[in-house]
Amino acid sequence: MREPWRPWRALATGALACALCACRPACADDLLDVWRLARANDPVLAAADAQRAGSHDLADQARAALLPQASATASIGRERDSGATQPAASSHVTDTTLGVSQVVFDAALWSQLRAARASADAQDATLEAARQALCLRVATAYFDALLAADLLASVQANEDAFGEQVAQSRQRYAAGLDAQVDVDQSRSYQALAHGNTVAARQALADALAAVAEITGSTPATLKTLRGDLPLAPPQPADAQAWVASALLGNPALRAAGKDVDAADGAVDAARAGHLPTLSAGLNLGRPTGAPYGDASGRLSNTALLTLNVPLFSGGATQARVSQAVHQREGARDALETRRRAIERTTKAAYGSVVTGIAQVQATRDAVAAAQASLAATRIGREVGNRSMTDVLNAIQTLAQAQAAQAQARHQFILGRLQLQQAAGALTEADLANVNALLQ
Repeated sequence: MREPWRPWRALATGALACALCACRPACADDLLDVWRLARANDPVLAAADAQRAGSHDLADQARAALLPQASATASIGRERDSGATQPAASSHVTDTTLGVSQVVFDAALWSQLRAARASADAQDATLEAARQALCLRVATAYFDALLAADLLASVQANEDAFGEQVAQSRQRYAAGLDAQVDVDQSRSYQALAHGNTVAARQALADALAAVAEITGSTPATLKTLRGDLPLAPPQPADAQAWVASALLGNPALRAAGKDVDAADGAVDAARAGHLPTLSAGLNLGRPTGAPYGDASGRLSNTALLTLNVPLFSGGATQARVSQAVHQREGARDALETRRRAIERTTKAAYGSVVTGIAQVQATRDAVAAAQASLAATRIGREVGNRSMTDVLNAIQTLAQAQAAQAQARHQFILGRLQLQQAAGALTEADLANVNALLQ
């Protein structure tokens, strides 16, 4: 059977195309095209990637402090000897040294390395969370644009219907069948509908600008949702199972857990400030003050084993320990906050998908009923048992039902993606599945 809302969806497609023609063109025309542009140009994802790379550089720096250190120094100068019995004499002097050192024991450096690696792992998880968030942001911006186009088509059709009633009322008034009040009432409804149309055009422009904000360019065309949406419930059909999956796989929660591990490492590093350190070194060089070019200048080598025992630092070490402990407690609280938020959003996303199925079906029935009611009301108006107010209200009811149906359809698609993101499993493949629903 032909979908009752198919005609105004055609208007939506036309409205979207007209609005897009006024914007700067680009090559994206479906959800995957927009996703690929966003993946290459989104500054939020680029910032997360840069921060991840920086955290790995910090981990490399922490590791480097535990590896052998080598340095070479050279100096040249003039030495002047002003003896009491001999004239003053001067000579060139040089000092060249090659030094190698290696940490033997430093608990603070090992703890700092562990904390840096945990921070790098946290940034890896944060980047994955940013990728999944970008998937959802792209889909949200895309379907917000489609919804804005659908709403524009709906209010435009509403305005056109009121315009037809104005014309009919004028004809009936000229024939003596209607009063002037019917003409005025039709014109007032049309004027209000025109204002809604103007607002809907601006809303569509804003929605397209939101797409451009992510991708860096305004899409030339956007494909619309096809009529026959699959309304299958989530699998597994158990909200608690989705929550358990989210607590295990959500990358944002995993990043918060790694932040706690990094904070633990920082506490250990601060406490290691009370412990001694041991390092070994070897220095090789020409003796200081040997004459420049003197063949008798011999090389010297020195092996060192240095033990450093901290005794008192004015309370700074204990203050650093206290600061690190407080920061660890804050990281643990942030982890618990994130865990509770993910549990709540997962349940909400699951409920949104389940109720979305019923909402899509209900609004579909509402549109069909509103269309039948409008047709019957117009017939009743012709035979004289319905008033102009009844017709105008029936037109308005149909427009409201069409808008509700558009919102339900688009929200159902986004709800499924939101559930996948909450579970930490939103990928490009999910966008491809949604893309298959476009036409």
